[in-house]
Amino acid sequence: MYGFTVNVSGTMDSVHEQVAEELQKEGFGILTEIDVAATLKKKLDIDRKPYLILGACNPVLASQAIEADPDIGLLLPCNVLVREEDDGSITVGFMDPAAVLNLVDVEGIEALAGEVRARLERVRDALSR
Repeated sequence: MYGFTVNVSGTMDSVHEQVAEELQKEGFGILTEIDVAATLKKKLDIDRKPYLILGACNPVLASQAIEADPDIGLLLPCNVLVREEDDGSITVGFMDPAAVLNLVDVEGIEALAGEVRARLERVRDALSR
């Protein structure tokens, strides 16, 4: 497994806003937003349901990771997926930092990955309430 998800009721816009708020409570900001549906429409004239990839970053934890291994930026930021399902519900998916950072063989990264995962799991849990 490389991620974990939660299914949320609401509109794409309201869930997107809720995700941003819950991430902020855990110290994450959203550095990037990729509107995959809009890009596929523009580049390939393909229609698909709303699908966003958010690049979330906790600056304190990112700084610690980069200090431990300067190349770790290849694995950052933490991607959070927000997509509309066929039934109209919204799925929010989180990249599992423990799975990704398992690729890095540097002392202390495992604990740091666990901290990031715990924070993202709290965001997931808050969304499911």
